[in-house]
This record gives sequence, structure tokens and C-alpha cells, in this order.
Amino acid sequence: MTHQVELEPPREGRVSRRNFLEKALVGAEVVSAGLIVGLGGAVIVNEKSQSGATSEPATSHTQHEAAAATPTPEGAMTAEEMDAMHKQGIDDFLRNQTSPITKGRGNLPLQPTVENGVKVFRLSCDEVEWEVSPGKVVAARGYNKMVPGPILRAIEGDRVRVIVTNNLKESSSVHWHGLYVPNNMDGVPFINQEPIKPGATFTYEFTLRNAGTHMYHSHHNSLDQVNRGLLGAFIVDPRDPSTYPAYDREYVLVLNDLSLGFTINGKGFPATDALTAKRGERVLIRFLNEGV
Repeated sequence: MTHQVELEPPREGRVSRRNFLEKALVGAEVVSAGLIVGLGGAVIVNEKSQSGATSEPATSHTQHEAAAATPTPEGAMTAEEMDAMHKQGIDDFLRNQTSPITKGRGNLPLQPTVENGVKVFRLSCDEVEWEVSPGKVVAARGYNKMVPGPILRAIEGDRVRVIVTNNLKESSSVHWHGLYVPNNMDGVPFINQEPIKPGATFTYEFTLRNAGTHMYHSHHNSLDQVNRGLLGAFIVDPRDPSTYPAYDREYVLVLNDLSLGFTINGKGFPATDALTAKRGERVLIRFLNEGV
């Protein structure tokens, strides 16, 4: 037997434990199905008995009999409607590969300027209306008005300076996840620095000591700020390319969840991008899980 759980939207700025767990369950159910589709804020879960144990699954034969004997719930999709929904999703996904079906694009490379040998990146923390999937526009937050923020890229041994201006209505900071940085550049408010107040600017500067795929993200009210889009990739290429596997094509995938729904590079199906390659090519996929 199953029952339907309606997910209540959290109050502005905070997520309840119950709402988080229910949304996490939605994500698990959808991912395990192999295709991300809109569930209308509901999930079907096994009903537990009064003792708390989950009822045993019925045999295939019993399930078929139960399905035949149980009338279609009021408001549920017919088989034809379900087929049409899936076909529309696939059609939209394929169309998105040649002509974007949503506004806005994140995870784009940010070219630094060079000042006295230092590579300088400029970031802003912005409120942004972001279209996650066709027609689904959310109140997000992005670096340089994009979700995820721009890709920061430099070479092992480079000196970098990141100038961050906070255009939010609340304080923020930037943490350099995985990078070896001086303690006062680590971006944890009230431990390494004071938070960056609304309208203020803070400058981070450090030498890149470890190559690899790293992250940067907010470290202030982070459950809200990161999950609404203040996150990005920081790639440090090795000084000696021969120490890294050779590749012909590269993809950077930033996963997030909760506030914007399950997203890959700031978009939900069918607005996600396909990964393509030619036969024989070596493909490097940089995979960053920045959600909860």
C-alpha cells in the first residue's frame, strides 16, 4: 500500500528538517528511476505499519492483480498522458542541444586580467531570477549573475587575486574548497575573516599550491546561499602537464539540489546539456557535488 506525501514549501530563508528529508526522498526516488521528471511536489513511498516496519513487497503476480482491481486515483495521469509527458521531455531535451530552451547559462570560463604578474578575477554575489527548466523561474543567487558561478582557472604556482563584491541583502563570504590557502584567506566568517557586508568588497589573494578540480562557494548562511546558487568550480592545471592524464575533451559538471531542485550546471531536465564525444577521444569529466 502507498500513500502520497505533499511537500510543504519552507519558510523564506530556512529549511525545516522534515522538508529537507522529504525533498531528499524525492531526489532519491527520481534519480533511481533513471530519468529526472517533474513530480508536482509529491512522492509515493511505502506505508509503514503501526509497528514501524515496512510492508513486504508483493509478488509480481499479486501486483498485477492489485493494479487491475484498483481504480485510477482521481487526478492521476492516464497511460497516454504519461507517455506524452515523457515524449515531450525527450523532445525538449534534444531541442535544447541546438537551441537553449531556458534563459541564462552558468559555469562559463572567467578570463582573469594580469596585474604585476598576479592573475586577477572579479566576482560579484548577486540576486538573480534564474530559469532552471522551461517556465520554472526561481529566486536564486549567483556569482556574476550566473548559476553556477564562472569557472576560475589558473596554473599551479600562479599567484591569484579574487576581488569579491557583495550585492546581496545579507552578508556572505567565499570558501576555497580543497585549495591550500593561508588561514586568513579561507573564507570562514568569524574564524578567518569578518563576513562581507552588503555592498562591501573583500579581496582574497594566495598562491596556487595544489593542482586539481576544486570548488568555491559561500560559507555564510550556506545552506541557503550555496543551495540557491553561490557555488562554482576552481580548476588548477598542473605546472607540468605530463603529470596529468592526457585528454581530448573536457566537461565540468556542478551538481546541486534542494533550493533549485536537482540541477546539473544550474539546470534541470530537460534543460540539461548532453555530453558528446567522437569515437576514440579521451574525455575528462570533472564532477563536483556541491549540494547537500
